[in-house]
Amino acid sequence: MKNWLFLGVAIVAEVVATSALKSSDGFSRLMPSIVVVVGYVLAFYFLSLTLKVIPIGVAYAIWAGLGIVLIALVSWVIYGQKLDLPAIAGMTLIIAGVAVINLFSRTAGH
Repeated sequence: MKNWLFLGVAIVAEVVATSALKSSDGFSRLMPSIVVVVGYVLAFYFLSLTLKVIPIGVAYAIWAGLGIVLIALVSWVIYGQKLDLPAIAGMTLIIAGVAVINLFSRTAGH
């Protein structure tokens, strides 16, 4: 169970780091740049902890899929970036894919 918590922390850290990447303005602003570096270090550290139990393909699919959806939501809320119907449909399919992996795959390491 803690491995799934570690994966969740990795996802959140990656989303925070990627969100700060835009604010870093090409690493020209100090504080957002620090958030980017610390966020990615934490993301990869916690992802590496999950790989002790969760297969890399499953962990990465969940990490990347949920990261895409969460970054799109953060971009919409914080930066006002619009999501059109095809983007929303695609993200819905990503969420469905993550759900299928978690609910039905024997590979998921449950």
